[in-house]
Amino acid sequence: MSRPSERGTGIAGVRLLALVRHPDRRGWFAEDYRASWLPEARAMVQGNASFSRAGVLRGLHFHRNQADWWTVLAGRAFVGLYDLRVGSPTEGVGVGLRLDADEELRGLYIPAGVAHGFYAERDLILHYLVDAEHTGADEHGLAWDDPALGIPWPDPQPILSERDRSNPPLAEVLRDPPPYGA
Repeated sequence: MSRPSERGTGIAGVRLLALVRHPDRRGWFAEDYRASWLPEARAMVQGNASFSRAGVLRGLHFHRNQADWWTVLAGRAFVGLYDLRVGSPTEGVGVGLRLDADEELRGLYIPAGVAHGFYAERDLILHYLVDAEHTGADEHGLAWDDPALGIPWPDPQPILSERDRSNPPLAEVLRDPPPYGA
């Protein structure tokens, strides 16, 4: 199968690929990941899935040494991204984008050092791959609603976990920025 088309995201290294569905009377089939689509990336080593009810916001989370590959398989997510990487050409840039499984299946590559989170605009199933097995040692958070991020979240009062409700503001995260990437 051919390489999917790519769309810009506004953050260096974040890749948004339009995946190709092959429908028939039974439904559809699509490849949702190939290592050759991301030649600059490390191998993905763990797959995960999450279900989020409409109104839930998860994040913002970031990793110093882990990249993610996301595919929304059902529903619609508003994704917030913020580049924490010192020296990145898009350092300090925050963006929002939508992943809608009903409109277009897309894969989103998020490199280490880019904070990420999503708001479930409809019930959604997110399948995601990571390039480091989860141990909890590389799990960090950032206040989703910090105005300094410039992310236009669609709901000012989402459903949050206690962890995400207590994430620190951007200024605190930036006090001693670590290097990113393995």
